[in-house]
Amino acid sequence: MSGSVYKIVELVGSSSTSWEDAAKNAVETASKTLKDLRIAEITQMDMKIENGKVTAYRAKVNLSFKYQS
Repeated sequence: MSGSVYKIVELVGSSSTSWEDAAKNAVETASKTLKDLRIAEITQMDMKIENGKVTAYRAKVNLSFKYQS
């Protein structure tokens, strides 16, 4: 019987333009060192505010990848 095992890591990406770009930045940065990425789940979104203005969008992402023994 064979099966697969996946590891899940939590990342926070940021962007000055959107939550979508923040999540994309997290995944694309992780893909430089993690292999066989499978699923990205956005679990939380928030904004950084300075002087009453939104200066950054942040997305917390759970990212799974296939575990290699």
